[in-house]
Order: sequence, then structure tokens, then C-alpha cells
Amino acid sequence: MTSPLKPLGDYIVAQAEEASSKTASGLYLPENAQEKPKTAKVVAAGPNAKQVKVGDRIVYKSYSTTEVKVDKEDYILVKEEDVLATVK
Repeated sequence: MTSPLKPLGDYIVAQAEEASSKTASGLYLPENAQEKPKTAKVVAAGPNAKQVKVGDRIVYKSYSTTEVKVDKEDYILVKEEDVLATVK
């Protein structure tokens, strides 16, 4: 998927992944007990982003993002320094 947003500097455009409604042991969680997702899939990376590329799944600081809606799609903007890890 390509992003309609072109990030500048070391910003990354990503789409947050849905929080799981089931625990690893198979128990279903009520909707209000689910934590906000902290993983996302990168759809665009700015020219100064060095370690994160399009297609990576990332773990990011939950309060360091800017949420944007473009063409009915939700995106988050996060600085590369606020990315904690990539997920294999």
C-alpha cells in the first residue's frame, strides 16, 4: 500500500495495527479492556529515516504520534527516534 502522505525529514507514516481481542491463551477480552495498539506497519518513510523502511512493522512510543485521516484511511506520523523496535 502506498501512502498519500510524503513524510519529511526522519518522519515515518504508518498504519496502526488492530489490538487483539483474544489473549495468547485463547481468552476473549471485552472491547474496553483492550489496550491501544502500539504496533504499526510502515507505509512511507522520510528521506532521513535510516533504520526503518516501508513494509516494516514497528513498535512505537504510544504518546509520540500525530494521527491523520486522509481519504477515509487513518495514519500515524512518528519520528524515527520514537520507534522502539521493528518486529520480524
